[in-house]
Amino acid sequence: MNSRLLRTILPLLILGAARSHAGESKQLDYAIVITGEELLRGVFPDAHTAFITRTLHAHGCHCVCSTTVDDKVADIQEAVRAATQKVPLVIVTGGLGPTVNDVTRDALAELTGIKLQEQPDVLAAMAQRLKTPRDQLRPNLRRQTMVPTRGTYLKAAAGTAVGLVFEWNDKVIVALPGPPRELQPMVKNELVPYLRQKFGVRSPGSSITLRFVGIGQSLIDQTMSQHVPLPPDVIVGSQFEGGRVDFEFMLPGNGPEQEARLKTLAAKIRQHLGDYIYAEGETTLEQHVAQTLLARNAKLTLVEIGSGGRLAASLAGLPETTRLLKGAHVAPSEGTMQELLKSDSRELKALAQAAGSEWAIVTGAIAADSAGARSCTVLFRLGGERWESVRVPVSSSGETAYASLVTNIWDRLRRLLK
Repeated sequence: MNSRLLRTILPLLILGAARSHAGESKQLDYAIVITGEELLRGVFPDAHTAFITRTLHAHGCHCVCSTTVDDKVADIQEAVRAATQKVPLVIVTGGLGPTVNDVTRDALAELTGIKLQEQPDVLAAMAQRLKTPRDQLRPNLRRQTMVPTRGTYLKAAAGTAVGLVFEWNDKVIVALPGPPRELQPMVKNELVPYLRQKFGVRSPGSSITLRFVGIGQSLIDQTMSQHVPLPPDVIVGSQFEGGRVDFEFMLPGNGPEQEARLKTLAAKIRQHLGDYIYAEGETTLEQHVAQTLLARNAKLTLVEIGSGGRLAASLAGLPETTRLLKGAHVAPSEGTMQELLKSDSRELKALAQAAGSEWAIVTGAIAADSAGARSCTVLFRLGGERWESVRVPVSSSGETAYASLVTNIWDRLRRLLK
């Protein structure tokens, strides 16, 4: 039996013994149904199964199968119906958005016979998030406020689509939004507490989270396998999106011994991957950079062209923002920004100087070279006369590309501030 298989099996045996000793409930079996025609065409890989199974495994949950289907009503219903014959819990991902292709909500309502109704709190949260009066919300958006009349819903921290919980006889069907930035925090912060209340799944015990940036999950796994082999009773969960990877290391039980072991483990990982670790715990990349800047008494000005205001948006809601951010300027081109700032030149350095701050980030327009490779020039002003210019690659289009761009910019600044 190889070491990787042992690492998979032994934690299950140890967790099972721990549950039996503590008198906790038995293992919860569940199935996953992934929806999305683009997944079946190979446009995107299925990352949801890996994330959900690794997260719920730490809570004593066992995935018996994961199925990917087209986002068609009949296909979704057939897959969910088959899954409910095997397990008490079925998790469905995708199809909760505002477009005509988002049919999961209606498919599950029809399958279970559970009606949907508008939830006032969800409606109020959507109106506040979009800064739009309730009666002016478009019907396709307002459809996302419909939740099951038998069951509950899971709050959305990073989008407008709440999770749906259909409590159907002795079965539970949970529908989660498709985008990883919406699904992943919902699983950790909303689904896990619901499963604890509904099924009595266990808490993960002691845990420590290391937050990585600028490195992929597979390379982290490979490095740890080579240099920091994990003890068999350590359970690992991960969350990844837009160039950021969170690894959570967990041990059954909660006491000084477990905490000391996890801190020792974290220290060993830092010896090999410390350059990529920006925080331990819940601190975000933006918070880490903001705290570093505030320690230098910096007041930051953002001048955004290629990033379209997304740097400023990523700081929204942070407690550090009001003390850190001096100003934010957004324009679609260098020429328009020159007019906005009344600058003598549209060059990035001139725009930074016109913004009037000794600490600034200026993002130029996204451009393609002769080979078609797209990138964004980013200029950092780091306290007076220190200037640093970098080119950040932009490998795709859409919000995924912008999320990666924002992560890369904050990471470049993090490294420059070391």
